Amino acid sequence: MTLLERTQQILADLIAFPTVSADSNLAMIVHMAQILSEAGARVDLLHDETGTKANLFATIGPDRDGGIVLSGHSDVVPVTDQDWATDPFKMVQRDGKLYGRGTCDMKGFIACALALAQDYANRDLIRPIHFAFTHDEEVGCLGARALVPELAARGIKPAMALIGEPTEMRIIEGHKGCCEYTVEFTGLPGHGSDPARGVNAVEYATRYVSRLLDLRDTLHHRAPAGSRFEPPWTTINIGRLSGGTVHNVIASRAELDWEMRPVQQSDMDFVKQQITSYCNDVLIPQMQAVHPNAGISTYVVGEVDGLHPMPENEIRDLVAELTGANGADLVAFSTEAGLFQQLGLSAVVCGPGSIEQAHKADEYIEISQLTACLDMLQRLGDRITRHV
Repeated sequence: MTLLERTQQILADLIAFPTVSADSNLAMIVHMAQILSEAGARVDLLHDETGTKANLFATIGPDRDGGIVLSGHSDVVPVTDQDWATDPFKMVQRDGKLYGRGTCDMKGFIACALALAQDYANRDLIRPIHFAFTHDEEVGCLGARALVPELAARGIKPAMALIGEPTEMRIIEGHKGCCEYTVEFTGLPGHGSDPARGVNAVEYATRYVSRLLDLRDTLHHRAPAGSRFEPPWTTINIGRLSGGTVHNVIASRAELDWEMRPVQQSDMDFVKQQITSYCNDVLIPQMQAVHPNAGISTYVVGEVDGLHPMPENEIRDLVAELTGANGADLVAFSTEAGLFQQLGLSAVVCGPGSIEQAHKADEYIEISQLTACLDMLQRLGDRITRHV
C-alpha cells in the first residue's frame, strides 16, 4: 500500500466518525491514539470536564524541548439542513476528489500526519514531532484553550506549531481573532394591545443589534494603515436572533448570537466598552423602569486571539523551505494558531484543501492536495533526521 493509499484509508475511517461539535469525539480520539501508539508514539488523552470530549497529545522522537507541533481539530460542523448528494459521513471518491464532512476541514491534514507517524518513528529525529488533535474548535477553540495551558503546566516546550487548516498549501502567517457571544434578554410578558405595560425582549434585542451595526460601520474607519487583511478592518456579524412566541404577546425572552473578528486588540476593547455602556446606561435602565427583574446577560462563547505576523518566524521559514513557497499571506478566518503563539511558539497555518469547500454540502478535498501535504510532511522528516 502506498503512502497516499494509506492516507486515504485513514481519512475514510476518520470521516466515518460523526464528530459534530455538539457530540462526543472520544471514539475518533481513541482510534487516532491507537494508530499513534502502534507507531511507537508516547500518547496522552486529556479529557474535558464532562468526560465526553478529549484532546490528544502525542510525541515521536527525542524527549527534549524545541519540537514541532502538527495540530488539527477533530470536530466538524453539522450537516443539518444541507443537501448532500451522498452520505456525508461516508467518504466517496469521484473525479480526483474525496467527498465527506471534514475531508478538507480538517481531517485531511490529520490523516496525512497520522499516515506519516510510522515513518517518523523509524527515523533518528533530532527534534521531537508532536501531534495535537483538539476538540470543539468550531465552537470557540475550547479544546486548544484547555490544551495550551496544560502543556505549559507540564513544562512541555515545543518551538514551532504547524496548524493544518485548509489553505491550499499556502503559508498563512496571520489571521484575525474570533470573539463569539450569546446575549440573553429578559423582559416582561403582556398583551400585545398595550406594549407599554410590558418589556419586549425582542425590541430591546433589535436595539442592541442596531448598536452593533453602528459600531460595525465605525470600525471601517479604524482599520490600521497598510492592513493586509481582507477586509482590512474588524468585522461584526449577527449570527442568530430569536425570541417571542406569537404575534399578539409581548415577548418576554430573546436570544442573540454575534461575533467579532478583530484585527487589533484596541478594536476588541472599543466594541466591548461601547456595547457594555449602551446596555448599562441606556437599555437596562429603560427595561427596569417597567420591570425590576428585566435585564441583559452576556455569555462569552470564546475570545481567541488572532495570529500576529512576526518578523522572525522559524516555522514560516521552515515551511517555505519545505514547500518552495515564496512569501506568506493573511486570511480573515480564525484558527487555533494564535493560542500556540501565546505559548511562545512560532506558528503558521498551512494545510491541504480549500476553505471555500469548508462547512458546505458536498465538502471535498482534491487528492492532489493530500499529495502536496504528504510531500511537505515527508520533507519535514528529512529535515530533522540525523544523518551520519
